[in-house]
Amino acid sequence: MKLDKVIWGVLLLFIGGVLLLDNFNVIEFYWRNVWDFWPVFLIILGVNILFNRNNSQTGNIISLSILVITLSVLFVKGQQRPERGFWWNDRGNHVNIDMDDDDNDSDSNYSKLNFSEPLIAGDTLKKTILNISGGGTSFNLKGETDSLFSADVKKRNGNFALNKTTTDSVNTLTFKMQNKNNRRGWSIGNGGNDVDIRLNTAPIWEMHFGMGAGQIDFDLSNYKVRTFNFDGGAAELDIKLGDLLPITDVNVKTGVADVKIKIPTGSGCRIKTKTGLSSKDFTGFIKVSEGLYETPNYQSSTKKVFINFDGGLSSFEVDRY
Repeated sequence: MKLDKVIWGVLLLFIGGVLLLDNFNVIEFYWRNVWDFWPVFLIILGVNILFNRNNSQTGNIISLSILVITLSVLFVKGQQRPERGFWWNDRGNHVNIDMDDDDNDSDSNYSKLNFSEPLIAGDTLKKTILNISGGGTSFNLKGETDSLFSADVKKRNGNFALNKTTTDSVNTLTFKMQNKNNRRGWSIGNGGNDVDIRLNTAPIWEMHFGMGAGQIDFDLSNYKVRTFNFDGGAAELDIKLGDLLPITDVNVKTGVADVKIKIPTGSGCRIKTKTGLSSKDFTGFIKVSEGLYETPNYQSSTKKVFINFDGGLSSFEVDRY
């Protein structure tokens, strides 16, 4: 048997075994821990090219030995809970996502900004589209406001802008970070930007998030959210949905991310996945077919949540509360 087939077979067995153990909660595996070891596979490829021309038994043994040792180290390393996660943004820059929730009030290397859009007559009857984008930024929903939208920013990089357009039936708010000239790596919570957002609870919201690397923590249980779309690279997404509308659509597309979604127990939910090598934890769901999951009350419930996951190497978790 050719060595390259053996190597691919061992790799697939390793990845499949880790995903299986992770899905059944036998282990908790953090894929972000293993990315720094990717050059080892170039070494294995180089050894294979050098020795395989002469069908060298020594070369085969060296390649397999390096692979087995590497996978053993990765298996141990991947189970260590990271104090901080290291990712790559869409420009190839190193991004440090701080996993520590402690506030660093001693850091004075930032400027404070405030953005607000007032609530005017008729806004509560309109659908409101909220577009948010920005890299290296932590977005947190801090509660309600009498305005339509407000944001308190601790800015360490880039510039922020808030724009509003309106029609007879729709308000569109665009809150985005512009960072065309800054190519440095960012650290969320310790060198990145922090944005505390407050939203009015009256409108029906349609939310769109786009970011290369970042963090979103939104408790939307008291908001009427019709649509929540997220398109991100290396990100952490933690949202909690309510049941104030008959239907809520959630679409999540990620590269390498940690995604957690909470839904009400009384809402019927259907999940469709296209997740590659991602891990999935859908407690309380029934697997209907490959890539399709439903709650037991999906058919009978008058409130429904539809979730679509599309991810490369991510962790997807949906809990009911």
